[in-house]
This record gives sequence, structure tokens and C-alpha cells, in this order.
Amino acid sequence: MARDDNDLTTDDGPDLDGSMVERLASIDEAEAQQRASALRQGLDDYELDDEDIDLLDAGDWDPNAITYAPALPVLAIVGRPNVGKSQLVNRILGRREAVVEDKPGVTRDRVSYKAEWSGRRFTVVDTGGWEPDALGIDASVAMQAEIAVDLADAVLFVVDVNVGATATDEHVVRMLRATHKPVILVANKTDDDRKALEASELWSLGLGEPFPVSALHGRGVADLLDKAMATLPAVSNVAKEEIGGPRRVAILGRPNVGKSSLLNKSAGEERVVVNELAGTTRDPVDEQVELGGRIWTFVDTAGIRKRVHLQQGADFYASLRTSAALEKAEVAVVVLDVTEPISTQDLRIIDLVLESGRALVLAFNKWDLLDDDRRRYLEREIEQDLDHVSWAPRVNISAKTGRHLEKLVPALELALESWDTRIPTGKFNALLAELTQEHPHPVRGGKQPRILFGTQAANRPPTFVLFTTGFLDPQYRRFITRRLREIFGFEGTPIVVNMRVRERRKRS
Repeated sequence: MARDDNDLTTDDGPDLDGSMVERLASIDEAEAQQRASALRQGLDDYELDDEDIDLLDAGDWDPNAITYAPALPVLAIVGRPNVGKSQLVNRILGRREAVVEDKPGVTRDRVSYKAEWSGRRFTVVDTGGWEPDALGIDASVAMQAEIAVDLADAVLFVVDVNVGATATDEHVVRMLRATHKPVILVANKTDDDRKALEASELWSLGLGEPFPVSALHGRGVADLLDKAMATLPAVSNVAKEEIGGPRRVAILGRPNVGKSSLLNKSAGEERVVVNELAGTTRDPVDEQVELGGRIWTFVDTAGIRKRVHLQQGADFYASLRTSAALEKAEVAVVVLDVTEPISTQDLRIIDLVLESGRALVLAFNKWDLLDDDRRRYLEREIEQDLDHVSWAPRVNISAKTGRHLEKLVPALELALESWDTRIPTGKFNALLAELTQEHPHPVRGGKQPRILFGTQAANRPPTFVLFTTGFLDPQYRRFITRRLREIFGFEGTPIVVNMRVRERRKRS
């Protein structure tokens, strides 16, 4: 990306000289803190508001605290395509979360959500429609539904009361009986008393009394949940122990760049539907994965498509939820297909990560398919288009074969360590003093703004606040950011530098 023509020479100048690094290293913590305290006292001569005081008094917190909790019981929802499973999930959750569209096949993966009823928390698993003898992607969907049942404590089997029991439903019943899991038969789309009478015909399936509900209108859902709570155990008998502290990794990228293959290879199982058809992932899918000797929560997201405002139906809502998944994540792995040029879409996804303030790792996928000609073009594209994220760790992988997948863990750990980092106030102000002495801010309009004091207001991402006597040029702030990276690393994380311009108190 082209640089601003008005950039200061300090921003594009030579790397930080060794003498400054040595001087900063020679200042011990006590001396640095003493200097910072003196500068902090000097701020008493300036007009400060309550927010300023809160920033200055902000204390450190432990970013690595991990809590443990019993695994929540798991309730899987299965049934033929388009019987209203996702609509029932939304009704249980009390919000539009699962993708709903009036055509079959919109939900393809098994997707987990946390829910609560009558003071009890549990996990709801939405699944793609189960079809016996399915071929192609439909076979993968059927497999996902069977896996969801295997990993559930109880099952809601949803049937469309308007259609009645079909041959496919009878196949599903046989599959469910073989699992020996508790099954509750749900007669969905029971919108009135007449439909409730028709629901009684579902006794023929041999699963006991059908529960007539209308997921669309909410009719009967409360009674159904009461029954489910009586059926579910207090603690899951099948789910792994749930760890509160695994770092959350969002896998982002254009459609069909290999995001789902990356998650599947990491998990060591066919966790997400993978198909040559672009856009087969619609919902963000959370999966706890052991990689590099530690547990991670991976979120595989629907591919972000350009021109979101023109998207229709399921793709539109899936794109919105991709952004929501990024907000919940701590680090994003942006997957790039090295066999294709870096596109505007790729850059927009990276910008989305930067705007969210999350840590960033770039995964160049399909590296095994890269030839020498394409490699030369790729190096040029990286230099030109990805210069603004040159600080992000890069890994060259093949998600399909698993090649160099082990390199992903050190990159994630490095990015998260930087994202968590807090710089002692004394050290930060010592750096500011060195920088402003060697490269003072240019005079603007006859005035030269000074930096009075600096503090790191937050981490995740590292956010610094400068108290100044005037507005600092954007180029000068970039200069400070660059020096922060050269001294303290910060590989894999964006850095935010904010200003608070303050005036001297008026003497009475």
C-alpha cells in the first residue's frame, strides 16, 4: 500500500539505533518509576477530568486467569430438512441466532449455542437435516447429525406435523434408537388446536407422546423445555470438561480458501462440512481443539463476501455473525489462498480484524501448490499490499495435508502474548523522553506540541494514551507506534495510540 506523501521522515527513517536501546535497557525499574511519578505530578498543573484520572489510576489485571466449570448438558436437535429445527433453536435461545430460511439445507454443520431455562444452563446443538442414503454434501450433513447425537445427553427429534411421519422420519427413528439416548418427539408447526389433534398421529413412530409446538409462534415450547430439563442430567455425561480459559481463535477468509479444512485438520476429525462448493459453512462453529499441547477454541466462520448489502437470505445473516464471532475471539487467523492474487476482499477482511482490535496471524494456505512463477508474484503482493500488517506472524501451510500446521501454534502464542502485553508506565515514559529528545515534534502554526505524560490504558489490544499540550500529527503517532514495536516487539497485535490534549489550569 502506498504511503502518505506527508509522512514524516521519522516514520520512514532508519531503524532504531542501538544507543537508544542500550540507554533504555540501562534504566532500572525503580528509576523509571521515579521519573514517571515526577511527570505524573506535573499533570496536576493541567485541567484533568474524571476519565483522565481513571486512566491514570488504572491498575493491572491478570490476563491469564483460567477458570474451570463442569461441562453443561448437551441437547441435540435433529430431523429432516426444513422441519423447523433452527427456528426452534432461536425460540429456545430467545434471539435470532441460528440461520433460518424457508428452504431446506440452510443449516449444514452442527452448531452449538449456550442456553438457559428455569435457572439451568445447557448447550443446544443445531444440526443439518438428516437424510438416509444421502450423497455428496448431503451425506456429510447426515454424518454431522449422527455425530451430534453421539455427543448429546438427550435429543429433540423434530417432525413437521403438516407432513406427518415420512419414510425418512422412520429411518431417523431407527438411528436414534440405536444410540440408546433419551429422545423427545417434537411435533413442530402445531399452530392451533386442530393441528394438535393431527400431532397425535405421530404416536406411530414409537417414541412416546409427541409434544405439539409452534417454534414460529412459541406455542408449547415452555412445556417442551420443562420436559427437556427433566430429561437432561445436571452435568453432561458425554461432553469434555469445559475450560473457561482456552484462547479463542477466529478463522477468517474469503469463501473456499480452506478455513474448514484448517479446522478439521487441527481437530483431527471431520468437524466441519468440507466441499468444493464455495460457501458451505454458514454458521460460526466453535470447537475445542488440542494443538501444541494446549486447548484452543477455534471458531470456523462463514466466508466473508464482498458487497454485503446485496447479499440475500442466509448468506447475509451468516456474514453478520462472522463479524460477531470475531468480536468474541481474541486472535484471528486470516487464511489466504496463495494460488490466487491477494484480493480486495482479503484486504477488507484484514481491515475488519484491525478495526476489531484483535491479534492477527496470516496463514498462507495451499503452499504445496505454489510454483516458482506464482511465488515471485506473491512476494511482490505481500510487500505492496500487506505492508501495513508486516508485524503479523506469517505461516505457510497446507490445511488439506496438514503441512507445517505445527507452525500455527507458536504464531498464535506470539500474537496473543503481544496482545496481552502491558508496558510499565516508567519504561513507556522513558521511551517517550528519548524519542522526543532525538526527534521533537515539528512546529505547527508557531507552536510545538509536547508530550506531558504517557500511560498504557489497556491491553488486548495494547492501547496507549498520551497527555499532550497540542494535537500530534498522525505521522508522529505512527512514528511512536513504530518505535514501540522496535523496542517491545508487539508482533501480531495492532497498537492503538490515543491523545488527550490538555490545557494548563488557570491560576486564581
